[in-house]
Amino acid sequence: MIPAKFDYIKATSLDQAIELLAKHGFDAKVVAGGHSLIPAMKLRLNRPAVLIDIKGIEGLDGITEEGGHIVVGANCTHNQIASSELVNQHVGILATTARTIGDVQVRNKGTIGGSLAHADPAADYPATVLACEAIIEVLGSNGQRSIPAVDFFTGMFTTALEDDEIITAVRFPKVADGNYQKFYQSASRFAVVGVATVKNGSSVKVGITGVSDSPYRATAVEQAYDGTGSAAEHAVDGVDVMSDHFANAEYRAHLAKVMVKKGLEG
Repeated sequence: MIPAKFDYIKATSLDQAIELLAKHGFDAKVVAGGHSLIPAMKLRLNRPAVLIDIKGIEGLDGITEEGGHIVVGANCTHNQIASSELVNQHVGILATTARTIGDVQVRNKGTIGGSLAHADPAADYPATVLACEAIIEVLGSNGQRSIPAVDFFTGMFTTALEDDEIITAVRFPKVADGNYQKFYQSASRFAVVGVATVKNGSSVKVGITGVSDSPYRATAVEQAYDGTGSAAEHAVDGVDVMSDHFANAEYRAHLAKVMVKKGLEG
């Protein structure tokens, strides 16, 4: 299928990209790897008049250690994250998550910033950034903002990003004991249910994707956690569970409890 007509601009700096977003407003979209946006454009579910390519901008594709955090540039590919020594050593759950995404081609082109900004309800990274309590760094016309992951996802394909803001990096605390479990769609490998668990002594943080129209922190599980998998029964407490051609609501809720239990006991 062919996208609707659009203008293509390759930005050479963040400042230029932000100026273009401010100028064109809702009619403009940012693209890096393109594995989230381009398929939607081909189906004409998304029809931007202007496409702003930020892939070549310097400084957005590095992975660094800053104090107690690992900072991952927004343009880092899934494969780059999966193979990073820093990520594997200090945020192993993030490397595990990246390895579950798509196929080789997707992992070599898709980016963490693009995935988070697209906010697909079946994407993998959202569960992990939630469980890790990551901070999403963004830049726009009004300057820089740091958005806690718990405040970033606001609904299906929607986030706290303003129209003129771009994700520049994701800041992850170092995580010693993290686990990502996924029951995936066989063709796309998107999550029917994806569960990230991060343990710290007697407490746990749990992020879930694929179950609702937006990823969420399973606070009911966290509050009920007693060191065993029994808290998994609270995986969908207070959640409006989705039903689609991959799984009805009852089955998806069951899967969520199973995957959470695996994560808690893993």
